[in-house]
Amino acid sequence: MVIVLGIDPGLANTGYGVVQRRGSAMAALDGGVIATRSGVDLGERLDHIHRTVCALMDHHDPVALSMESLYFGKNTSSALAVGQARGVVLLAAAQRGIECIDYTPQQIKGAVCGSGAADKAQVQRMVQMLLRLAAPPSPDHAADALAAAICHANHAPLRAAVAR
Repeated sequence: MVIVLGIDPGLANTGYGVVQRRGSAMAALDGGVIATRSGVDLGERLDHIHRTVCALMDHHDPVALSMESLYFGKNTSSALAVGQARGVVLLAAAQRGIECIDYTPQQIKGAVCGSGAADKAQVQRMVQMLLRLAAPPSPDHAADALAAAICHANHAPLRAAVAR
């Protein structure tokens, strides 16, 4: 059995998803969004993300944290905010000795949908199917986090075999 915490980092909305893999069967144990409000002190926002991620890790005891890698597009201030959120998530994992693995958005989409060019709706529908959920996970930050967890849960057996 493998439990993976997936994170879609962001300062305003950090998506999280917890996936359990037992053999070839996967199930969602938890998922949602850690929201922070603009206008609140940056330190307070990052502290809220850190404390919430710590609580998720303490509750679910994941063996790994799977996170979408930082993407530098045209909006560098947005990338900086995402990087700050990633930092507190990585700190929480390091404090607990949890392995952290980055995947590109294309790797995550490819692992879940079979195509790195899949759109958000496709990701949501495939996450729903793979985890046998009654409805597509919402909002999209939660779906992306569950997809990141699925991506690593599918790669974990191979990574373990290669490590041996």
